[in-house]
Amino acid sequence: MNVTNNVTGFFNQGFFAENMVFDITIGSIVKAAIVLVIGLFLARFVKHYISEISRRTEYVWIFNEETASMVHRLILVVSAIYAFDTLGILAYEVLGTTLSNLTAAFLVFYFSYMIAKKSKDYMVMSGVKKGNLPEAQLKGKLFYYAVVILAFFIALNIAGFAGKLTTLIAAAGITGIILGFSAQTVVANFISGIFMYFDKPLKIGDPVKIGEYGGVVHDIRILSTRIRTWDGTLVRIPNEKLFNSEIVNLQKYPARRVDIVVSIAYKEDAQKAIDVIKRTLDEMAYVLAEPEPMIFVDNLEDSGVSIAVRAWTPSEKWFDVRSTIVQRVKEALDSEGIEIPFPQRVNWFAEELRVKVEKE
Repeated sequence: MNVTNNVTGFFNQGFFAENMVFDITIGSIVKAAIVLVIGLFLARFVKHYISEISRRTEYVWIFNEETASMVHRLILVVSAIYAFDTLGILAYEVLGTTLSNLTAAFLVFYFSYMIAKKSKDYMVMSGVKKGNLPEAQLKGKLFYYAVVILAFFIALNIAGFAGKLTTLIAAAGITGIILGFSAQTVVANFISGIFMYFDKPLKIGDPVKIGEYGGVVHDIRILSTRIRTWDGTLVRIPNEKLFNSEIVNLQKYPARRVDIVVSIAYKEDAQKAIDVIKRTLDEMAYVLAEPEPMIFVDNLEDSGVSIAVRAWTPSEKWFDVRSTIVQRVKEALDSEGIEIPFPQRVNWFAEELRVKVEKE
């Protein structure tokens, strides 16, 4: 602090205190020139440094030539603003702060927003090339919102509003209400979204069952997840609720088992029926040979003998394969003359019933 005061005092006395034009002193011109020179060298150094990193890093979505150019321009513009402020051109007081602080805060937020947006676009393009677009989209959104939120608070500090905003909220007595209601829900959803990203129970395009809803994941956002249900409606689920729900991912693994039960009459040969069903499954292209299909007598029911059929198929073909298995097994048993019984009931009466038959 003493060094700063001494330097400031040095430029405000003697030769440097002489006015040139519009009350601008030689000292202020020298200080403005120093600020510009420092800003110029700093901008070139940072641009060169980011460019060098971009050539040897895998994080090109943030460290690239475009980011280097934007940071270079930001430093130059901010240094020019503070140079003008030193000359007194932008030292006007606005809303309790200076015009230079407001301009610098706006520029920091704007350039940060542009960098975040460009980085998110780089991530998405990289995801398209690598074939992991849903994950890249989620990463890009997390990075984008994190940078924008951080830039917002930095801009508030640069503008000199951070302390005043906190005091105003506290004086109004609504800090607790905001944190307790609005912010609590938003923060909970945001944190749950981050946990969901690392846990990875689902991704865009996955067929899922979440609570009472079932459908395909349409979009994963920072605060909520959207599902397109089987009947074509869109359901938005807050990430906090999603994180605490039981998620059934119907396509998480490459293969999924089809389970059906076929009933045959007691008079039929169970082993023959098993052989017919096995032959039918062997002829189907999407029924996997490994794991091998399992067909066995599962239970003796009231109306017939239950035969369990368990076959593995690629997850994305599960519904089509299940429908085809049911149809072809029915056709195969019919062609072999194996009866598939319908429910039968025998009614017994305590007293004999007399039936009167009228002849025509």
